Amino acid sequence: MLVIFKYFNFLINNINALLNLNFSIKNIILPIGISFYTFQILSYVIDVYRGKVKVQKNIILLGTYIALFPQLIAGPIVRYSTIEEQLAHRTITFDKFTIGVKRFIIGLGKKIIIANNMAMIADTILNSNNVSEYSFIIVLISLLAYTFQIYFDFSGYSDMAIGLGHMFGFDFLENFDYPYKSLSITEFWRRWHISLSTWFKDYVYIPLGGNRCKKVRWIFNLFVVWLLTGLWHGASWNFILWGLYYFIILLIEKLFLHKLLDKLPKLLRWMYAFILINIGWLIFRIEDINTLFTLFKNIFTFKQGNFYLDLAHNYYLLNYVPYFLLAALGSFPIFKWLGRKLKNDVVKTILSDMALLIVLGLCIVFLINSSYNPFIYFRF
Repeated sequence: MLVIFKYFNFLINNINALLNLNFSIKNIILPIGISFYTFQILSYVIDVYRGKVKVQKNIILLGTYIALFPQLIAGPIVRYSTIEEQLAHRTITFDKFTIGVKRFIIGLGKKIIIANNMAMIADTILNSNNVSEYSFIIVLISLLAYTFQIYFDFSGYSDMAIGLGHMFGFDFLENFDYPYKSLSITEFWRRWHISLSTWFKDYVYIPLGGNRCKKVRWIFNLFVVWLLTGLWHGASWNFILWGLYYFIILLIEKLFLHKLLDKLPKLLRWMYAFILINIGWLIFRIEDINTLFTLFKNIFTFKQGNFYLDLAHNYYLLNYVPYFLLAALGSFPIFKWLGRKLKNDVVKTILSDMALLIVLGLCIVFLINSSYNPFIYFRF
């Protein structure tokens, strides 16, 4: 079902191009969130086969797991084993509901206040027909905006899903752990979209042999995982390139680079990881391969006007400086650190509740004044 809905047209287009054929393309509408609930169902079937979970004979409970609406359309990928007991026996308390509401507001704030405003810059520039003609500095700013947009968009949705789960008595596992503080790409993928990376590890990488095999086989296993990771995100060559990009970097890191990285200062290691992450998001974002290569050529080729920022873009971007600063602060556990510094629990509670009320109020204002901006991961 996943192949038909998500990859059929991609396969036909490539067969037509390769063999000079003219097969007709069907107008197949992609069901929202099909990748997420397909992987959830697969995890249940495989775990039953392995004997890790019992067969669920109550179709209502199984249907609840498959169609669990808080995280149905954009994750996190919830394994059946995680909520097996909760499906039949869970406790809904006022305190747990309150925690869920607070977590939901945090996620809503990430999406509405930060991600949507970052999208204004990223979409305006990266969606432009003449994006390849923009100066290096404009593309760099728009790429940074997209880097923040995709993180706060997706982690915001995950926070809302986890919050809604709490309201209904479910405990979903965390899906993000401040990935932009990573000091290597290996660490980044331990912190980014945790439910997806662990799914591929447990159901693809380890069954293929993992790293407990000959080096050639291990490299093949790694290649398969990252090829599938790229394809999972979309039926387009840029997603395949994105997956292979991380395969190459992770392979280099695991073979020898990690020893060098361990000797470097933390700031240099962070810069190394963050630059590579941004380059990865450029591959992820630009679906047209020709445009992508032109952008890379412009970025890595010094020429006159590369750092030119015209008055229109300068004025436009200056208005978004507060959102960039907020995104930068939110990418690190600074607010958690401040919370730990406050020793008085009453003061801490009052301040955090006031902050959440302000965030909720701002979200309502932004929603009234903004246009529709869907979650990025709806399409996957």
